[in-house]
Amino acid sequence: MSSPSSVDHHGKPGEHHFAHHFRSALHEFVTCKQGMWLFLVQEVLFFSPLFVAYFMFRAQYAHDFHLGALQLDWKMGALNTIILLCSSYTMARAVTASQRGEKSIVKYLAITFLCAAGFLVVKYFEYTHKIHDGLLPGKFMTNPELLAEAPKAAIFFSLYFCMTGLHGIHVIGGMGVIAWIMWRAHKGEFGPKYFTPVEMTGLYWHFVDLVWIFLFPMLYLVG
Repeated sequence: MSSPSSVDHHGKPGEHHFAHHFRSALHEFVTCKQGMWLFLVQEVLFFSPLFVAYFMFRAQYAHDFHLGALQLDWKMGALNTIILLCSSYTMARAVTASQRGEKSIVKYLAITFLCAAGFLVVKYFEYTHKIHDGLLPGKFMTNPELLAEAPKAAIFFSLYFCMTGLHGIHVIGGMGVIAWIMWRAHKGEFGPKYFTPVEMTGLYWHFVDLVWIFLFPMLYLVG
């Protein structure tokens, strides 16, 4: 992977004048990348308590969690997995296109954005189905059949909505950043000498996809 180099120009398309507190464009790029990795470590710590809670409760109420997971549609979960994997590919292509100064960056970012929207549409149908069936978190659970067989399944759905909802918020946030990067790419702001925002967005998006790769088998396939 190439890295930005120092430049002396001002305002030319695809080029960048680094901020005064950096020694060079390369220094700026490396600093931003280190900052993004620190941010992603914080994100791991953000999700970790939910994963720990899931495994603790699942060990304690294995039967109830098993029956709760059976209420999820693994096909819709698999579809969302495929969608996010495709979005990771197009995001990677967008980063490569920005490094090469190719106009296709806008196309790949647009596809990534549409994949994210598709993911949310699938989650919308999943959520509405769960709400209709009374498969809700905690005390809001109203499904009599499941409550009779697995009263602790309410804990499962508390974690399900919390984890997938938090992940969905990250997807929405990522869509906002992708739209911003796409607008800047359309103006020709990125090229071989400046692609830092695109690569940082790509790192974040790959993290969002990776979280789902863990959530899918843990929630949908446990049943």
